[in-house]
Amino acid sequence: MTRLLNDDFLLPPDPGTRAIARRLYDTIAGLPIVSPHGHTAPAWFADNTPFSDPAELLITPDHYVFRMLYSAGVRLEDLGIAPQDGSDFERDPRAIWHTFAKHYHLFAGTPSRIWHDWVYDRIFGLTKPLSSDTADHYYDVIAEKLASPEFAPRALMDAFKIETIATTEQPLDPLIHHAKLIKDGWGKRVVTTFRPDNVTDPDYEGFADNLAALSGITGIAVESYDGYLKALRDRRVFFKQHGATASDHSYPTAQTADLSDEDAAALYLRIRSGGAAPQDRAQFRAQMLTEMARMSVEDGLVMQVHCGPLRNHNAPLFERFGRDKGADIPDRMEYTHALQPLLNRFGNDPRFSMIIFTLDESVYARELAPLAGHYPALKLGPPWWFHDSPEGMRRFRALTTETAGFYNTVGFNDDTRAFLSIPARHDVARRMDSGFLAEMVADHRLREDEAMQIAQDLTYNLVKQAYRF
Repeated sequence: MTRLLNDDFLLPPDPGTRAIARRLYDTIAGLPIVSPHGHTAPAWFADNTPFSDPAELLITPDHYVFRMLYSAGVRLEDLGIAPQDGSDFERDPRAIWHTFAKHYHLFAGTPSRIWHDWVYDRIFGLTKPLSSDTADHYYDVIAEKLASPEFAPRALMDAFKIETIATTEQPLDPLIHHAKLIKDGWGKRVVTTFRPDNVTDPDYEGFADNLAALSGITGIAVESYDGYLKALRDRRVFFKQHGATASDHSYPTAQTADLSDEDAAALYLRIRSGGAAPQDRAQFRAQMLTEMARMSVEDGLVMQVHCGPLRNHNAPLFERFGRDKGADIPDRMEYTHALQPLLNRFGNDPRFSMIIFTLDESVYARELAPLAGHYPALKLGPPWWFHDSPEGMRRFRALTTETAGFYNTVGFNDDTRAFLSIPARHDVARRMDSGFLAEMVADHRLREDEAMQIAQDLTYNLVKQAYRF
């Protein structure tokens, strides 16, 4: 039978190296998936309601998809994305699917093409390539399966062998879906992650209103810096009670600061006034990363830091559709000096664990691998977002392994809103790691039995250890 993806896709082309990679891959292909950081909706798992249609599941929530289509002149409204001003948008899922299928050729050579073909092949058993001619067949097959009990979210969790999945929520979220999951006995399978950016970044839209809401939800006055920090600690406790093992922070830079209590309190008052200068707002973000590290030492939440995106680059698109609509662009980063204040305070503390992600690959060999290869608290997150691709994964291993090794990394995470792409993304990572390790075995730098153990660790053991699952 013709397959959309060959069984040996992404394994090395050299026959001898491919044979080694295949043996390595076969030992890890069936391991459970641990998905420690992502953006799937907790309501999916709490309510366990079947997905309504193929477009709602595979197109509308996936910014990888609509940013590419937008680049070709497709309006976001035509993909079912609602403008913030309440104006009209396409609501017919079959029409949205046809728009996607008509432009599917745009994804050739991209990781999105691999993920989608994987889903169509491995999950839905489709064998003919997606195009305008096959769009209705695809839609009908997928829609029929989505209506079956086997495709309810919790059933898919089991079918995909997802052992644990972490969602990401803001501190103002009441976590009602996670409360239901705990009540239903699913509290260990689906956990939350504490993402405080909307109350720690003064440039976040609605920041002043968010501080007022933080005070309201905690019952703690936030007029003073001490009260503000107390309210943040209160929410961290609440998130831990709902399964969180990690926090997540996404800032435009990795700059950290270590101000005195007096200077930090004075800076907070300037921020609270609403008229703080840009350098004060940047300094406050830097100080808050260090404060979050201090709280991580206290409460044990693993601290993830995602740096590098210039958010909302397309200002008119942001104003029309809001955040996370595909207009974030990677930017240049600096870590050696930026992280030094934080690492000097907490980088040697055995209670602290920090995972750094970047969109600037140029810093892997020069800065991040040497830092992770020294500080006990620091680990390298996997290739993320624009680089969670076969070549991005290969570059990551090539640039970091010589200095940081394998064991100062944390396995793989998928960081996705597209639920069905999770097993596809993890399979790609397993294949790429198998190929990288196979080349080291073929070069006689590793024994094959040693490579098999490393493959197991990269796939399963390191992520559980890093995220304290």
